[in-house]
Amino acid sequence: MFGYTEEQIAGFGLTWGVGGFIVLMLAIIWNLARESKAGKFGTIVLFIVLAFGILGFVAKNVLQWVMHI
Repeated sequence: MFGYTEEQIAGFGLTWGVGGFIVLMLAIIWNLARESKAGKFGTIVLFIVLAFGILGFVAKNVLQWVMHI
């Protein structure tokens, strides 16, 4: 499609699609902290706990980039 292979389209969707979803999740966490009046410490805890899965996805991409996979 449009001169791209299926692998290139899947890679683009994984990188940018999931990246956009991560930004949306961070906005939701921020809104949750703001509406619940969590305070500074509570907001930090929410971001650490709820965004922990994001760290794994980012680490995987960084490792792939460093190892040229």
